[in-house]
Amino acid sequence: MEIDGVDYGPLRALIGKWIGERGVDVAPDADGEQDRTEFIDEIEFVPSGPAENAEEQELVSLRYHHVVRKKENGKIFHDQIGHWIYEPETGLIMHSLTIPRAVVLLAGGKLTENDSGWVAEVKATAGDNSFGIAQSPFMNEKAKTKAFEMSLSLEGDTLSYKETTYLHIYGVDFDHVDKSSLRRVTYDQD
Repeated sequence: MEIDGVDYGPLRALIGKWIGERGVDVAPDADGEQDRTEFIDEIEFVPSGPAENAEEQELVSLRYHHVVRKKENGKIFHDQIGHWIYEPETGLIMHSLTIPRAVVLLAGGKLTENDSGWVAEVKATAGDNSFGIAQSPFMNEKAKTKAFEMSLSLEGDTLSYKETTYLHIYGVDFDHVDKSSLRRVTYDQD
């Protein structure tokens, strides 16, 4: 099914608003120890149209906004914007994201369809010219993101993700893990 003449392929199923109430964030505290925070999150995906690169590569993409609030008090502690980008010819899936800590990345991987939906798995590594990470001088010195990986699973009206950000922070390496399961609350714009 197309939207304004564009076939978004498997990404079409993401279009709409999703809410999760059981998220878990495992991040380092100031002592480099594990700090566990439960959260609620909301993601909205909207069509951003097709793109053609160098008259050869055809892509489709969705823009998204992801807001995460602490379950205990409702305060926002993570805000993220970006795109999920799909290349139908090769099955390449790309995820761009920006967070207001002066960190951006482009992760790439594969989207695999199954009987009940699909799973997208993407990775980015600092220093990689294709799927890499850019960050401010402060973040490079004090809280460097060395790598990122994410698995995004869609099954009906359930969207689940697990992402790991490999950090060097407070003088130690730390695997910052976020995971959540969201349910669809608003459908696409048919």
